[in-house]
Amino acid sequence: MKKWSFGRINLQALKQSARTAVAAMASLMVARLLRLPEAYWAPITTLIVMQSTLGAALTISGQRFAGTALGAATGALVATFLPANVLVFGAAVFVVGIVCAFLRLELFRFASITLAIILLIQHSQSARAIALHRFVEVSVGIVVALALTALWPESHTRSAKTD
Repeated sequence: MKKWSFGRINLQALKQSARTAVAAMASLMVARLLRLPEAYWAPITTLIVMQSTLGAALTISGQRFAGTALGAATGALVATFLPANVLVFGAAVFVVGIVCAFLRLELFRFASITLAIILLIQHSQSARAIALHRFVEVSVGIVVALALTALWPESHTRSAKTD
């Protein structure tokens, strides 16, 4: 049995694109409603987290949530007590990597990204405020992605064998 298609695009791809677009828009609207200063991080996170199944989304969401928390906390501490320079940044990335390895957690990529955003981008607010905003913005993206994945699961079509 052939899959239904629209031109050269199958319907499953259209549905996945629609799910992802709705989730990204919803997370942006929630972040704006909360008046988060860098609301764009919520839909970016939603786009990263959106998976075809709730189980896959839960795995990546847990890693992103914990990694963002670790990176935000480390970034706030480092920026509060140490001068901003290349060596401090490199040392902070190294320490985060060692912590992740010691805890046997696959969070390093998410933690280091958040750490870099806090330490390398010029901000008008304190590092603690930026770290908190980043954590909330990412959390909004995660929650919206998980909610939409649970409420609007991807439908998998079974292909029947033909003789």
